[in-house]
Amino acid sequence: MMRKLLLLTFLLSSFLFSKTNTFNYKLEEIASNLGKVWGMTFLNEKEILFTELNGKIGILNLEKKDIKFLLNTPSVYHRGQGGLLDVKKSPNYKKDKTLYFTYVKEVKNKGVTTLAKAKLMNNKLQEWKDLLITKSASDTSRHFGSRITFDEEGHLYFSVGDRGVRPNGQDLTTHAGTIIRLNLDGTIPKDNPFTENSNALDEIYSYGHRNIQGIFYDKKTKRLWAIEHGPRGGDEINLIEKGKNYGWPVISYGKEYWAPLSVGEGTHKAGMEQPRKYYIPSIAPSSLIVYSGKKFKDLEGKLLSGALKLTHLNIITMNENAEFVEENRLFEDLHQRIRDVVEGPNGEIILSSDSGKIFLLKD
Repeated sequence: MMRKLLLLTFLLSSFLFSKTNTFNYKLEEIASNLGKVWGMTFLNEKEILFTELNGKIGILNLEKKDIKFLLNTPSVYHRGQGGLLDVKKSPNYKKDKTLYFTYVKEVKNKGVTTLAKAKLMNNKLQEWKDLLITKSASDTSRHFGSRITFDEEGHLYFSVGDRGVRPNGQDLTTHAGTIIRLNLDGTIPKDNPFTENSNALDEIYSYGHRNIQGIFYDKKTKRLWAIEHGPRGGDEINLIEKGKNYGWPVISYGKEYWAPLSVGEGTHKAGMEQPRKYYIPSIAPSSLIVYSGKKFKDLEGKLLSGALKLTHLNIITMNENAEFVEENRLFEDLHQRIRDVVEGPNGEIILSSDSGKIFLLKD
């Protein structure tokens, strides 16, 4: 009887946690011959503003399929994985015409992830202002992060990678390896978790991260989600909570690049959070949204992320307790490194790729 019960439990677990392909969507190519399209944000129902890692900023008209590039773009540190990263319009965009950017700024011949804002007026960026030049400098040219999201209480969150320097993940005196929370004007919220800690930076909201390239605040469930790169295996989806330590590099499900050895001390340690899902092998995730269901009802509430290494759209189903249920992988045969996924005002889903293409999801 016990053996039958164990077999039933195993089969049920295999069903719930298996990769499936139950969706039948297509992609329509709506732009091409661009640089590496890193970030996108809908300005309105017809226009998407996008960033290229090389520093270019363009506006794509979805009806005309034409693109206008802005001329007065910022100077960026475009080396290795550095450059112009994410862009998101302000929650009050109709009134303030403000855009938020993360980009890599050169500071003393080193690159640092920087949060900035500017106003878009007459297809020009005006009043550019750096809100936070992070303390994250290193001699490396990798692991800058970075994505932006907003909650409903006037806070902005953005991620900074560990810069390829592993100890940064557990060092609260650097912004590297953290998620940062600020007010929309760049000031520090009084209730940030480390404002009373003289050995920590006040901007830090969570730490112990390797390289988060997807972050999304779901206003419906009031959950902050993040997806980050592991080493060789060990990409993670995490439910982010204030002041928590997510373990890197002390715990990880990944292996060393130079040998099949575990990273750090293992996969668990007291005081360090467990991921809601991890990937072995790595998919190399970039971007993250929780889809509203406005247009594609069967995707409602699911987490959507791009995959760089394994070239697909990653779809994750979580239950009401934020526990992993099912995974789907779409468009693997297109061999596109999907860099960004965004949702439009009417539920449109737009994807960008490292090959300079932008796609529209079609049923």
